[in-house]
Amino acid sequence: MKQLTRKQLIKRTTNETKIELLLTIDGTGQSTINTGIPFFDHMLDLFARHGLFDLQLTVNGDLDVDYHHSVEDVGICLGQALHQALGDCAGITRFADVTLPMDDSLCQCVIDISNRSYLKFNATYSQAKVGHFDTELVQEFFQAFVNNARINLHLDLFEGGNTHHQIEACFKAFAVCLDKATLLDSRKSGIPSTKGVL
Repeated sequence: MKQLTRKQLIKRTTNETKIELLLTIDGTGQSTINTGIPFFDHMLDLFARHGLFDLQLTVNGDLDVDYHHSVEDVGICLGQALHQALGDCAGITRFADVTLPMDDSLCQCVIDISNRSYLKFNATYSQAKVGHFDTELVQEFFQAFVNNARINLHLDLFEGGNTHHQIEACFKAFAVCLDKATLLDSRKSGIPSTKGVL
């Protein structure tokens, strides 16, 4: 039986950002992304491509202040989109783990789509910035995503010297792991929990 496409549109307007985001979980890795932050666009494109998610995203943010509001609010919207698109989570794999290299860097990602928000983020970067992008914003993005997606996410960066590669390893590992966790398992017909609900 063919599954319906799991997708969700999120629109969010605040005094700091205006965001429109369309996420398709069962996609092909296509993306159209414009946050006004080139490095962040690159990481989100990697997320879509390697997770086989389709992502359409436009952001108008207060970049004259800094990148914080835009990055955090994208995390909020992407998390909300995932949570809503998954619905009751019937039939999903739920648990996944991936260890992924990016040249000199090595990152492990572990996910439980549990309806409980928890982030363990263990990453120290070689530099404080990649271009104009503050590396501390990576954790802000993942925290906002986890809070709104209501998942359990552990990210551990084990190796790396090149800051670009370190962050790229985190986003790629996250993408591949999330794809695995959201996959529908034909052997599972209901909610993947002994409680009967997530």
